Amino acid sequence: MDRTAVHRPAVSVDRTSPVPLYFQVAQQLEAAIRDGGLPPGSRLENEILLADRYGLSRPTIRQAIQHLVDKGLLVRKRGVGTQVVQAQVRRSIELTSLYDDLLASGRSPSTRVLELGTLPADDEVARELDVAPGTEVLRLRRLRLTGDEPLALLTNYLPVDLVALTAEDLAARGLYEMLRTAGVNLRIANQTIGARGATAIEARLLDERRGVPLLTMTRVAYDDKGRPVEYGCHVYRASRYSFALTLVER
Repeated sequence: MDRTAVHRPAVSVDRTSPVPLYFQVAQQLEAAIRDGGLPPGSRLENEILLADRYGLSRPTIRQAIQHLVDKGLLVRKRGVGTQVVQAQVRRSIELTSLYDDLLASGRSPSTRVLELGTLPADDEVARELDVAPGTEVLRLRRLRLTGDEPLALLTNYLPVDLVALTAEDLAARGLYEMLRTAGVNLRIANQTIGARGATAIEARLLDERRGVPLLTMTRVAYDDKGRPVEYGCHVYRASRYSFALTLVER
């Protein structure tokens, strides 16, 4: 089945019902998305054609679509139209890289390297990597995508003497894979998860609106000698990504 083809799901409305017409349409489209009738990446007809097909006004159709856009089920793309979003990535809280997790879940990760170079560590980075402020550290910024959709903006700081990295390697492989190959044995990490609004730059890179909620994750990873080897500050699209935890009673 061509997931990018235009799909025409059947929708019927009850004009005698107290439920608003837009919401009836939105509920049925959502059901089609949930049960696979509208698979990820599939496109809907434009609002004019949908309104004509369902015998409804264009504002009603627009409101129904916007409702599903706000729920993170549909996305409007310039030059493409309205599409069903890719399934959300659920990630367990483990000492793994996003690249490894996407591969393991059958996704197709790709990476756009935005920055790779050294700079003096500010107070925060120096504290997390246990070096003196002003010490040269390596900073890399990457945009991680799955398929053709941006998923996360990753910023990492590492000691400069830890591993030799190139933009070509970072575009083709995960950071933790390269660390393991270089003989760095990751053992433990301290991680904090939060949320905040997207900045203008983050919104542009992640194809979101400015101020839309993003998930945040900061992590300091340590090797088997107890040395901090990586400090990461990452942001994720909340509509495409979630963390999964298992809680155990003490």
